[in-house]
Amino acid sequence: MESKHGSFKTIHLRTEKHIDFYDITSEIESQVSDSGVRDGILLVFTPHTTAGITINENADPSVRSDIREFISRNIPHQSYFKHLEGNSPSHIMSSLFSVSETIIIQDGQLVLGTWQGIFFCEFDGPRNRKVYVKIIGD
Repeated sequence: MESKHGSFKTIHLRTEKHIDFYDITSEIESQVSDSGVRDGILLVFTPHTTAGITINENADPSVRSDIREFISRNIPHQSYFKHLEGNSPSHIMSSLFSVSETIIIQDGQLVLGTWQGIFFCEFDGPRNRKVYVKIIGD
């Protein structure tokens, strides 16, 4: 659904790795352009308890690699977790990263820093995932 006042879209992803970060910035920028909203806000949300949304550097892929390495070392899969599915570390990562981000839209563009991009964070893949994008215009 689109109007000059906003839109709602769903992004469908098939993740490939157990832990990874997928740059969804260009798809979201296209949705903002298609919405016709010049000024407003954008909400990016994922409805999964073992995934997240984050904003971080998208120019150097080693940043994503460093984050993956850090979280894997600091939130390891251990046998002492009680959750029966065995993916407690994935739930912890989701809580630490959050499941949503809000971004300002100004003059039809996302207001992001020079090196910033929007990422879907997979913590329990591979899986089929959804990201909801809500654009609200002034």
